[in-house]
Amino acid sequence: LLSLGTGTTSEFDKTYTAEETAKWGAIQWMLVIQRVTDAASSYMTDYYLSTVFQAQNSQKNYLRVQENALTGTTTEMDDASEANMESLVQVGENLLKKPVSKDNPETYEEALKRFAKLLSDRKKLRANKASY
Repeated sequence: LLSLGTGTTSEFDKTYTAEETAKWGAIQWMLVIQRVTDAASSYMTDYYLSTVFQAQNSQKNYLRVQENALTGTTTEMDDASEANMESLVQVGENLLKKPVSKDNPETYEEALKRFAKLLSDRKKLRANKASY
C-alpha cells in the first residue's frame, strides 16, 4: 500500500496562551481546530495502517509519504498559483532526501524505488501466472 498524504502544517501543535485565545472569535477557533483535526486524522491513518501491516509482518508492503512541516502558502489548499506550485515541487524534492522515519533511515527516494520494484515484480509474477 502506497499512502500519499497531502501534507500537514508544522504549526498544528503550536501552543496559545489563555490571554491570546480569549480574544478569538469563532473563525479563529474554527481554523485552529481544523488544523489540529486534519493533522490528527493524518497521523491516525498512518498509525492505524502501519499497525495493521506490522501485525501481519508485512511492514515492507506499506509506505506513507507525507510532509509534516509545511509552511507559508504551501499549506493553502486553494492556492494553485505558479509560485505555490513551484514551492510544492521543491517541498517534494526535499522530502525525497529525508529519512522515512526515526526507525527507518532509508530516504523516501530509496523507499519509493524499492516499492516500485516490489510492485513491478508482483505484476510480473501475476502476468506469468495468468499465462499458464
